Amino acid sequence: MAGHEGLRDVERAEPLVQGFLEHLSCVRRLSAHTVRAYGTDLNTYLDWCAREGTPAIDITHRRLRSYVAYLVSSGYAEKTINRRMSALRTFFAWLEREGEVGANHAAELPGRKMAKTLPATITDEDVGRLLDACEADGPEGMRDRAMIELMYATGARISEAARLVPADIDYAQGQVRLFGKGSKERIVPMYDQALRTVDTYVNQARPALAARRKAAGQPKALFVSSRGNDMNAQTLRARFERLVLLAGLGTDVTPHAMRHTFATEMLNGGADLKTVQELLGHESLATTQIYTHLSIERLKAATRQAHPRG
Repeated sequence: MAGHEGLRDVERAEPLVQGFLEHLSCVRRLSAHTVRAYGTDLNTYLDWCAREGTPAIDITHRRLRSYVAYLVSSGYAEKTINRRMSALRTFFAWLEREGEVGANHAAELPGRKMAKTLPATITDEDVGRLLDACEADGPEGMRDRAMIELMYATGARISEAARLVPADIDYAQGQVRLFGKGSKERIVPMYDQALRTVDTYVNQARPALAARRKAAGQPKALFVSSRGNDMNAQTLRARFERLVLLAGLGTDVTPHAMRHTFATEMLNGGADLKTVQELLGHESLATTQIYTHLSIERLKAATRQAHPRG
């Protein structure tokens, strides 16, 4: 099938893609960011099918490999290509379950090999500089210190920090309830300094920020903006990046680098891999295993530096 028939197949695919995205959002309860990423990847595929005049749904494995070849020749990064292939595999698996295709040819697409890269981490001194960059007085500074301490203490994703409400902090038990991907709940302990900082913010600064709200009702999120509104992941990230700039740190200091640091420190401190997996909210233990490589690299570096024959 090619030409006009291929274009008709692409038109047929568009509502199927929309149905798939609604499934991800409503049934699998993936985050809006993740659903948008799936949409972007699948729309890139549909655009290619339209240009080539090839079907998007009734497609062969050979034509799918042509799409991968197009991505490679266009200079896309291996990580991007793998993500778009993964989106296709998931989409066609859903189509097969829905009875829209007889076979999932995308399942046969092999993943592309990627160079192993260790996740970036930051030092305790960097965290101290971030805290020092927060305003000495005022509710915004108290909020920013609470955000930094909480993320450093728990390894929370920025999206998870944005979902928090005050009731998620259990001061008596010294822990926080986080909701990760797919709204999966997990409990993570917090060290005393982080608990005290968050407690001070909630009782002193948050009410002052909430009082500035012009819209009806009270903010629900734990972290509240200077205008009294709930801070989403985007606004929290922007605030974090502002603190990094004020602290004079490099662009490698990111919220996710704090998460990587948390995981590495847990392993270096003797925590087993399964425990770290649970603390991070990883579905697969394989995702957590990269931190064992990071810990080993640290040990190698320390040995080279300290050993007389290193």
